[in-house]
Amino acid sequence: METPKDKKASLVIHGFVDKVIAGVMDRLNMRIPPFVRIDLFQVILTHTLSSDKRFVNWILRVASVHGQKAPLPFIKYVEVSFLDGQNYKEAVLHKQPFQLKRRTVKTKIFEVLLKLNFSDGCGCLSSQIKVPIDFKVSTDCFNYDKDAILQKLRDTATGDPCCGRHEVIEKKPIPDPRSEATVYAIVTNVLQYNKTAPESNGSVMKGRLGGLNGIETSWKRSRSGKRKPRS
Repeated sequence: METPKDKKASLVIHGFVDKVIAGVMDRLNMRIPPFVRIDLFQVILTHTLSSDKRFVNWILRVASVHGQKAPLPFIKYVEVSFLDGQNYKEAVLHKQPFQLKRRTVKTKIFEVLLKLNFSDGCGCLSSQIKVPIDFKVSTDCFNYDKDAILQKLRDTATGDPCCGRHEVIEKKPIPDPRSEATVYAIVTNVLQYNKTAPESNGSVMKGRLGGLNGIETSWKRSRSGKRKPRS
């Protein structure tokens, strides 16, 4: 659509922004890198001793980093199973916030397997994460190099376009109630620009300037180049 500054521009391009950028990159002979979507979530383990001190009552939550009651739009449901031959009952968590309640022996250390089933629009159906269950919560806070981890995920996803890869970016204790939160970064989509994608009518359009992939352009002479009228 027209803007008040169109008359001052040397070049006016009418078209969708994606097509404009694609056309410009094509004329510059530059490659459009894939878009890698990375989402964050946290796994929170909360536990208390039973009245007889023999067991531990614990809750495992899969929650948003923006708060335990904030939604996780990229996760449809979570499947929970137990590794190391533990005979604990498996569960499927459909309702957000996703949480699992169990009672186990105090001294036991084991692993829980979380299968995150993604919502529509993500690049894959699911991803699996192993979560160690250890009731000796550390009082230390582990802050990893978040920027380096996110860049590593992007580079890996770009080289081998596949979503579901994940890394831990932070671990922190929560004193009351006694809990430990682990923050994960996970690749949920990888989108690559398809240069040969046809238009909606099935044909590849050509621009008026022989480039810009069907974008209409018009050159305008700048005001500084206009001749001054004779007196």
